[in-house]
Amino acid sequence: MTYEYYKYNPSTGGAVFAAICFAVATTAHGWQMFRTRTWFFIPFFIGGIYWTLMPYIIQSVFLLVAPALFAASIYMELGRIINLTDGDSRSIIGRTKLTKIFVTGDVLSFFAQSGGGGLLAKGSSIGNKIIIIGLVIQVVFFCLFIVTATIFDTRMRRNPTLRISHQSIPWRNHLMALYVSSGLILVRSLYRLVEYGQGQDGYLLSTEWPLYIFDFLLMLSTMFVFFWMHPSEIAALLRGGPAVRGFKDLPLLHNTALATEQGLESLPSYESTGRKGDVRVTGQ
Repeated sequence: MTYEYYKYNPSTGGAVFAAICFAVATTAHGWQMFRTRTWFFIPFFIGGIYWTLMPYIIQSVFLLVAPALFAASIYMELGRIINLTDGDSRSIIGRTKLTKIFVTGDVLSFFAQSGGGGLLAKGSSIGNKIIIIGLVIQVVFFCLFIVTATIFDTRMRRNPTLRISHQSIPWRNHLMALYVSSGLILVRSLYRLVEYGQGQDGYLLSTEWPLYIFDFLLMLSTMFVFFWMHPSEIAALLRGGPAVRGFKDLPLLHNTALATEQGLESLPSYESTGRKGDVRVTGQ
């Protein structure tokens, strides 16, 4: 019996449109990442690349696991927000352990989904069960992550650390981006869990439109959220250097820990004059 790759007649136009949208979004993210050297966002960038690939076996696996790569960068950003705000004492999980725990869960989810997807693409029904296991792992860890971020947020607002009391740090803007993106990925993961839970003859796997609403649209929205609220600002505040928001360069930022140690409200800001390598001091 011949294995059916799709339980419906896929729309070529829809697939090409989705691939083009993600190609544009991924290119923009690649520019941001290399421009600002935000290397912990490499998994997110690779996740965008996965959405642009078209052959069935590659596509079916990569579309399934791409959100796990998005999640890896999201987990790492929360660790950096905690570090930036000196908020270890406000988190129920220490910063270093937090990154290790959630990224480990993400890796387990990634390999379960990719392995199951590969088996399913070759016609093995056991792949469906493995995918469900991977999706359950992803949902559980995402729920724990959202709880951890919410508790950290609540404690920081009730009892701010000395660092954020003395400096204007946009940590909460970036935390809001994490909330939105986490919610989008969680909804998508629940959709996939229901989809594979229904089996190969279920409504969701045999109908095309839910894929564009609950996968394409939600994941493209996630890329847009981080395009606008790019984590390079957090990275720059930790180590100094360039940052962007959308296509706009932000003023060169300084390590905020140095400002706290020196007892300063803020360090001098620098912004580009438009000539390569040329900056001017805008505040003292």
